[in-house]
Amino acid sequence: MAGSSRPLASAAEVAEAGEDDDLIVWAAQGMRPGVRAWALGDAVAVASPGASRRDRLAVRGSMACALPLVRHALAEAGPTYRPLGDAELVRAVSAGVEGMTEAVGFSWMVTRSAPPPPPPWPESAGGGAAGWLGPDADPEIAALLAGANPSSYAVPGIDRVSRWAGVRDVSGAVVAVAADAWSAPTVGLMAGVATAAPARGRGLAERVCRFVTRALVAEHGRAALMVDDWNDAAIRLYERLGYARRRVAALAPAASAGPRSAC
Repeated sequence: MAGSSRPLASAAEVAEAGEDDDLIVWAAQGMRPGVRAWALGDAVAVASPGASRRDRLAVRGSMACALPLVRHALAEAGPTYRPLGDAELVRAVSAGVEGMTEAVGFSWMVTRSAPPPPPPWPESAGGGAAGWLGPDADPEIAALLAGANPSSYAVPGIDRVSRWAGVRDVSGAVVAVAADAWSAPTVGLMAGVATAAPARGRGLAERVCRFVTRALVAEHGRAALMVDDWNDAAIRLYERLGYARRRVAALAPAASAGPRSAC
């Protein structure tokens, strides 16, 4: 393979070089300040600082082009960046990149179609309609996440966690939440999904995820999320909402602390 890498300066260049791959486009974050991208042959790499609380190096392409491009991108961006992409590619790349941990797999899921709205929720069932929550709900959201999803990367007050949707029960307490977080102009990201233990089994998580997914597709054209592969219940929920599953993997610097979850 001949040639050298070339920088990509705009979100449009990244989308074109990456064939509008939703993971690559999401990582580019509209090429906000600090994001850098390169292409080499059929490979594209995007170094995205603080994307879902990690310095991520999203990559796609053939192994012949992706490996030298990842090496180049890490040399340019720095050792804190974690290669992320299709599981088979990342595991192959890992053998040629020094100083990284073994690849950890999880799933990236995406939809371009908004699910239909839910039917009206009977008051007798407990829990009302999903909707956006105001900043005054942040302490309740934080407490709910601490108990129901303590490994969540999205929490109130974190940079680029834009807004929270939730469902309140008949007493007015927030019992299910999901966030619009680290969204890119053409790929909205849903994160921070949680339901209070006493409220589980009522379909409230599906209700709030349906609401957020509809909003993200309407505003960005597609919605995406990351989910651990062991979380079968969550994966089934997202598939019911129309999300397609893609097996991905990530590497991390060997000296770094292990992530709280795979993704």
